Order: sequence, then C-alpha cells, then structure tokens
Amino acid sequence: MTLFDDDNNNDNNNRTAESTACGGSSTGSGSRWASGRAARLFGRRFGSSSSFNSANAATAEDTHVEAQLLLQSGSLTSGLIGEYNMEDLEGIVKLLEQGLDVKDRRYHLKLYKSCFIGTDAVEFMISNGITANEDDAVLIGRLLVEAGYIAHVLREHDFENKHLFYRFTKHEDHGSPAPNALSWAEFLGKFSDVVAENDFATSLPGTIDSRASVHLDTASQLSPMDEHNLKLLEKVHPAGWQNPEPKLYDLLVIGAGAGGLVSAAGAAGTGAKVALVEEHLLGGDCLNSGCVPSKALLHAASVAAQLRNPSALEEVMEKMRKLRADIADNDSAERFTKKFGVDMYFGRARFISRREVDIDGTTVRFIKSVVATGGSPRLPAIDGLQEAYEKQNWSNPVILTNLTIFNLTSLPESIGIIGAGPIGCELAQAFARFGARVHIFARSGRILTREDPDASGIVEDALRRDGVELTLNVNQYFRASCDETGAELIITTKDGGDTLHTFAFAKLLVAAGRRPNTSNMGLDLAGIEFDDTRGIHVNDKLQTTNDNIYAVGDVCSPVQFTHASDFMARTVIRNSLFFGSAKFSNLIIPWCTYTSPEIAHVGRSQHTLDATGTEYDVYEKHLKENDRAILEYQTEGFVRIICKKKTDKIIGATIVAAHAGDMISEITLAMQTGVGLGQLASVIHPYPTQADAIRACGDLYNRTRLTTTVRMLLRGVIKLQRTGKR
Repeated sequence: MTLFDDDNNNDNNNRTAESTACGGSSTGSGSRWASGRAARLFGRRFGSSSSFNSANAATAEDTHVEAQLLLQSGSLTSGLIGEYNMEDLEGIVKLLEQGLDVKDRRYHLKLYKSCFIGTDAVEFMISNGITANEDDAVLIGRLLVEAGYIAHVLREHDFENKHLFYRFTKHEDHGSPAPNALSWAEFLGKFSDVVAENDFATSLPGTIDSRASVHLDTASQLSPMDEHNLKLLEKVHPAGWQNPEPKLYDLLVIGAGAGGLVSAAGAAGTGAKVALVEEHLLGGDCLNSGCVPSKALLHAASVAAQLRNPSALEEVMEKMRKLRADIADNDSAERFTKKFGVDMYFGRARFISRREVDIDGTTVRFIKSVVATGGSPRLPAIDGLQEAYEKQNWSNPVILTNLTIFNLTSLPESIGIIGAGPIGCELAQAFARFGARVHIFARSGRILTREDPDASGIVEDALRRDGVELTLNVNQYFRASCDETGAELIITTKDGGDTLHTFAFAKLLVAAGRRPNTSNMGLDLAGIEFDDTRGIHVNDKLQTTNDNIYAVGDVCSPVQFTHASDFMARTVIRNSLFFGSAKFSNLIIPWCTYTSPEIAHVGRSQHTLDATGTEYDVYEKHLKENDRAILEYQTEGFVRIICKKKTDKIIGATIVAAHAGDMISEITLAMQTGVGLGQLASVIHPYPTQADAIRACGDLYNRTRLTTTVRMLLRGVIKLQRTGKR
C-alpha cells in the first residue's frame, strides 16, 4: 500500500503506513544539491526581477544541462536560503497560490486538508512561463521546499513531478526565531565583554529577567563559548525563539534527547500533530555530553596511542566541538519545524492535569504524551562531595561529570575517577593515552561488572598497560573535597582496615551512575507513579499509570543507551497512536563499551545464566586464531556465542575485539530473525576479517552434530567412492 496520493493514482515510491508507524523516516536524501550551483542557476534563470514569463526562462544549453546535473546530484545544503533572490520565490508562491487547485484531498481513509498535487504545480509553472521545462519546474519546487514555502503533507518527499500531496507552509506556526532576535553571541555579549575567551557567568549583573536566566543556564552547559559552541547553540536552542500558539496535539513529547526526537519525528511522519518541548539543548546527552563528544575524544586518543605521540588536548577538544556543531543539524530546531512540521517549544513543561501541561505559563493540551526527559549524573553519598560540587568555581570546575568534562580545553596533570563502568573506563583510557595520570576507584572488585569477568579482565589489563591505576577494593569513600588547585579523595580499602588513604588530583570525575530526571514535572498531577531510583513506572508497552502518557529512555529504563531510547520511541509511536501492543521485552538490545579493545554484548551472559541455573552451550573462538587479528596485533579478545542447550538457538553473545561494536550486529540480526548458529557457519565472510570468527563459531557448533553414528555413515560413503560401487 502506498501513501498520500489520490486513490486513482498510486505511486509505488511512497512510504508504507506500516513503515512510517514504526518510526522510520524517508527524507528524500537524494534530492539535495550543491547550494552554490543551485543559487547561480536560479540567479541566471530569473535575474534580480520578480516578474515571470517565458522570456525570463533561460533556454541556453549550458543552463539546461546544469539543471539536469542538479537534479541528479545529491548535495543541497541547508545554507542555500539567502543565496538567491527571495523576492523571486515569494512571487512564484503567490502565483502558485492563485493558480493551483488547493482543496481537501482524501487518500484511503485519511483526509489531507488544503493541499495541491505536484504534477499540477509543474504543469502550472511551465504553462505560465515560470519555467521552460519539467526539470526546471522541479528545481524551483525543491527550492521552495528548502525555503519552507511548501512541503509534502507528511514531509516524506522532496518536490517531485508526481501525484503527491503538498501544502503551502510558509505561514504555518511551528515556532521560530523572533524577528530581529539577538544571536547567542549578541545575547551573551550583553553579560560579558569577551564571550569567546572568558567565562561570561563571572560578570553577570545582579538582576536579570527569568527568560535571560534560563538562557544563561542553558549556555552555561557549554564551554568555552567559542565559534563552535555558539554555532551549536544557534541550532539546538536558538536564543530568540518564539514558541508557537498552542494547539490540541495528538502527541506531546517532553524532552528532546534521542527518545524524544525519534518520538516527535516518527509521529509527525504519520501525519500526527506533534509538539516537542525542551528546556535546554536539543539532542540531549547523546549530542552534547555523551555519545558524540566521547567518541570523538576516544578516536583521537586511539590515534595518539598508535602514533605514540599524544596530541594536544586543546586541539582535539576544539575539533570535537566543531564536529559536534556540524552534526547538530540533525537535531536542530530548524530541521524539526521545517522538515517534520513539529511544533517546537523551548521551556520547562509541568503537568497540571492528566491531559495538560504548562510550558512557562502557557497551557498546552494533548491526546497522548511521551515523557523523554532522560537522566543526569548521580553523585554518590560521599561526605563533602555534594557541597564541594555545588560550591566550586564553575568557570574552572574541579569536580566533573560527563556534563562538564567535555568542556576541558587543556590536559589535566592528573584525574581521579569514581566509578568503573563504561563512562569511567572509556574516559580513563582516553585521558591516560593523552598523557594524564589517571586513577579509577570502585568497590566492585573489577571493572565493567555487567560483562563476563574474563571479558572485563581483558579490558582491565589494557587499561593498566595504558598507565591507568586501579583501586577496585574500596571499602568506604571517607571524604571528598576540592579547592581552586584540585581535588582530594580519602578512602579506606577492604584489605586495609581503618587506614585512611588520601589521593590528590587536578580533576575528579564522578562516573558512578545516573538518576532519572523526574523532579518538578508535576507527575503526580498527571497520575504518573515514579520514584527517585527507577524513575517513571511503565508497563511492557511503556505506558505509565496514566494510560494516555508513555515514557521512554533513561527516565524509565535501566537499559540506558541511545539506541535503546530510539527503539523504545518506535514502540511508543505504535502503541500510542495506532492502538498497538508492541512490547519492550521483545526488543533485542545490544550494547558496546568503547574501550580499546571494545566489549560488545547482546542477550544473556554466562554469569547471569549461571546465577539462574540455566543450562546452555558455549561456542568460542579466540582472536589469537584469527589471521586478521594476528596481522594487526589485536589477538587479545574472543567471540563467544551462547546457545540454548543442545540446539543452535542463539540466546546471547559477547565479543571482545578492536571493533566489537560493529561485529555484534551480525549476531543481533541472527537472534532477531531466528537464524541459528549452524546457519551462520554458511555465511561467507571476506578474508581476512575479525568478523570471520563469528562464522568459525558456527563451524564449532556444526562439529558437535558429527556424532559417532554420523561419522560411520560418512566413512561408508567415502569407502563406496573409493571402490567405485554405488
């Protein structure tokens, strides 16, 4: 079934309702062209006037060829707007509004209001002399889409000469920067003379209005305030944003991290009227203080280790800020309002009833809602830690979390880390490779306790080789404190009795878990049960105790990964908008810790199966037997696949390898589709690759099927071949 054209003229290139409802997107990436060439083409086509007739339409062969190239390439950037004559576009829109048949149109059971058809628009532009041919008309249509004048009714397609439905959208109110609004640089410049170099918060006036206070709180999450962070802010929290006029929304999404963004984009793609609310930065932890900056840092640290030449952290962090600002286009307010048609609110959302929220004084009503407010770093109950953290000099903080460590611009001489989970281990190895003295503290006796002990043991050995010190037998964190020069941590150990051990560091990173963001949201007024540990209580359909409100991500789940939030959001779209019954428990969610080597895991593990007394079979291939690993000196690791006893049904896997995160997806796919380990043995892998170890595990399983009886039968067949008797 195809979507969003007339019943009597289906287009097989349209997205299916089922795919859209799953939260997928079809963004028409092949319709983006080189902005410079498109602007030049447009300039030649119309010059600087705003009148349109056949004389204006260029007919030169070179221009027509260029139009063809533009239609076939794929690189139009969002910076195109402003490079051509806006009066020309507005003139075209006025002609189209006057000349096209704009009316309500039905596709199957869905009515789309006030729309026109792409083929009609192309025919109109050609017949009225706006363009000379179809290619040029499509080019103009796509420029109008890029400028935000028109859009596909579900924003799934760029402009095409097809029987697709489009609307005039320039005057739609999804929220936008206010006219003559200050940029972030201008706004912060009111409070600091040197925004790009100094901490602006140190020179704030004594009294500022509440809106400015929110802005400053948002900006304070990023440092230094250089061109890259200013660029990031303009995308993920424009300083002069005006919220839209409130409507009744099919889906109201609170929180714009991974789960919230996917919920909003996916629901809007189905035709739902969607609002997205974010108090601070679009993109959440993943973009601003998690996956994106950490992986840039880890890559640079890996290169530094390979070259045995630590890079200057200042240069690495600046490059990270630039890359983060570039990637932020995907999470930007402009993209979600213009491309997806989502109403974007910046402010704090508080429930005031079971079907209403207050956003900074504005009441907004909804039919369904999703809470995706994520989590925050948890400060453990260590004497002095909370006080020291809150009272430290925030222009140069000493006690850090994942929210602030990526603001560093120089390499600390030493870093203490409380916590031996993924964040602690990844950052410990990275900073050690840059040349800092790093020390991890934990009570657990080993690192990465969610992993099998032999897997985490390989990473522990790697950390020690990189110079990381580990104290994993902490009995009590006695006290933590800090001043302008550094931090001090006092502990006792399990084998040291009451003896106090004092450690001093330039910086102290707290990576001891996370807490759900549930405070000051009015959850009780909405009938939503929650607590400070588990967060929002949800059932297997991710439904809260208010049947019309759902939750996704770190605010409600112990499985705290960006990709988990993504697929939780897809589950919620089905269940909230389409009477679905998708279950969170049916999701097969892999994870990876990006140390060197990486540890990736999916499904059950040996130590959890042992704890429950479950029987299983293990098939394991060590990388010291893998040619690619041998050639690249990466032999410390393995592929371990766990199957249900006496079957080839895969119930779990662990991989320790340089690129384990890339390898684990093959096994996840097998589990998702019910492919057994025996079948993986027949999957041909390129040689040499470390992933071939997965196939080798399949061979190990198949060998178990060669029982004594089977061997005797095979030998009999071979004997017949030798004698020639059949």
